Amino acid sequence: MQTNYIPRNLESELHECLLDFPVVAVLGPRQCGKSTLAKKIISNRKDAIYLDLEKPADLAKLQEPELFLTLHSDKLICLDEVQRLPEIFAPLRAIIDNQGRKGQFLILGSASRDLIQQSSETLAGRIAYLELTPFLYSEIDKCPKSLSLQKYWLHGGFPDSLLARSEKSAKRWRENFIRTFLERDIPQLGFRIPSPTLRRVWQMCAHNQGQLLNSSQLGSALGVSHTTFRSYIDLLAETYMLRILPPHTANLKKRLVKSPKVYLRDSGILHSLLAIDTFDDLMGHPVFAASWETFALENTIAAYPDWEPSFYRTAAGTEIDLVLVRGNRLIAFEFKASTTPRLTKGFWNGLKDLNADQAWVIAPVEESYPLSEKVKVSPLSEIVHVHSETATWRP
Repeated sequence: MQTNYIPRNLESELHECLLDFPVVAVLGPRQCGKSTLAKKIISNRKDAIYLDLEKPADLAKLQEPELFLTLHSDKLICLDEVQRLPEIFAPLRAIIDNQGRKGQFLILGSASRDLIQQSSETLAGRIAYLELTPFLYSEIDKCPKSLSLQKYWLHGGFPDSLLARSEKSAKRWRENFIRTFLERDIPQLGFRIPSPTLRRVWQMCAHNQGQLLNSSQLGSALGVSHTTFRSYIDLLAETYMLRILPPHTANLKKRLVKSPKVYLRDSGILHSLLAIDTFDDLMGHPVFAASWETFALENTIAAYPDWEPSFYRTAAGTEIDLVLVRGNRLIAFEFKASTTPRLTKGFWNGLKDLNADQAWVIAPVEESYPLSEKVKVSPLSEIVHVHSETATWRP
């Protein structure tokens, strides 16, 4: 059993999926806690094998994958960093179909299933995909030491940054993470993009945090075509560094914006790319409001895993930061980095256009209060601790 383990929200769903599927894939960015979660899951099982495919000794065991997997076909086999060996999926299918039982494989990867194409093609109908993020606000309450909202916001959710012994240590870890991601992780996925080029793309996104993506303009500034620039953006999204938030496409009689918005998914990485070292630096930086928006947006989307996220914006400037849709239900969110948030006319017009069931304004306030029958100002903690199916309120 691991010590100092901090429970993750995904743990119960992972247990359930292992009972229902032959293969469960946990995907997410490097260093977000996938290995720690997997080791916790298998710690009390004598029928489990853990292989880290970044270790030569473990990788060597799979030189003859079908032989090794057949010898241990009665066990739960965990394969970590599976993107290092994408050809493993064909032998997995043979073992799965021969055994015909649930919970045979737990695979961990630091790239999306679209980058690990073989899994979606070879294991269709046999695999469940789960996404693990860095620590969420609803999880840091379980940390062994007290963590303030400001510290979590500044350092981001990656465990080694959030739980570092000092701000200096946290900063050093994030800088090393960025460098390793660019210089080692991207080449290991088979992409030959100069690390300074991709770092500049990443920094461009940080400076344009939460804004509409203009690939032509940004590509021109970088000296590449808009298609090349967009391919860089897609790569960063497929490796969980960026979120590409699509525009809401409801059939409304409005001229809607068609370009997506781009967000860095971790506020700590955002701050490191912009050389923001302290919370005072953040408060005086032009990205302050956009930083709160991405920080709150990521936590809100994670709290509603079965809802479809988008944003709403018309050519006339009417805008809602986040729209979540599930079936015929629609919920709107606005993110304001102020203890006294002020809403524009565009927000109220957007609610009218969308006919939203409810709306929240997420701000760094101490307690909630209503603005109207359907609109409520709330701290982030109230949203992230409410399950999506019960996220209702009455004034």
